[in-house]
Amino acid sequence: MKNILKEILSTSIYLLVVLCAAYLIITYVGQRTQVSGSSMETTLSENDNLIVDKITYRFSDPQRFDIIVFPYKPEFAYYTDSKPVYYIKRIIGMPGETVQIDEQGNIFINGEILEEPYGREVIMYAGRASEPIVLGDDEYFVMGDNRNNSSDSREPSVGNIKREDIIGRAWLRIWPFNKFGILKHQ
Repeated sequence: MKNILKEILSTSIYLLVVLCAAYLIITYVGQRTQVSGSSMETTLSENDNLIVDKITYRFSDPQRFDIIVFPYKPEFAYYTDSKPVYYIKRIIGMPGETVQIDEQGNIFINGEILEEPYGREVIMYAGRASEPIVLGDDEYFVMGDNRNNSSDSREPSVGNIKREDIIGRAWLRIWPFNKFGILKHQ
């Protein structure tokens, strides 16, 4: 009987350690997320499964062109199965910069055209960026790579993303297996 109790206690302690380790990893290091929609095509596709790096931004600031994950604003958010909705977008504008999109679909940062290879087509809808948007000291302007099929910082319901709201950086695609690998940011 003593050996059975010892075995039960040992197994319970082992399970508790495993659960605590899993909680710490998911909370502070990384988590899995799934892409929903086509706003990041061709970089990311519907149903791609990613690992989000939650630790990098504890030691360094997000950079232009990083692909980040953040929650959709609670005051406008819709929920599925009582879970918040998370967005995956690319950082275009950095804190303190002025972002504007002209009638030809060019993105301007502080009055200069942004040279970037990520947008798939000419931007047809500038949204709130048709007028200059000055980002605060802790704000980022984000866009999907599929510029004409993305709900992003051009929309008032998404707006500028505060640094504290960034969950992490999309780091590794784990599904589908034929696209497995580290994601290109810069």
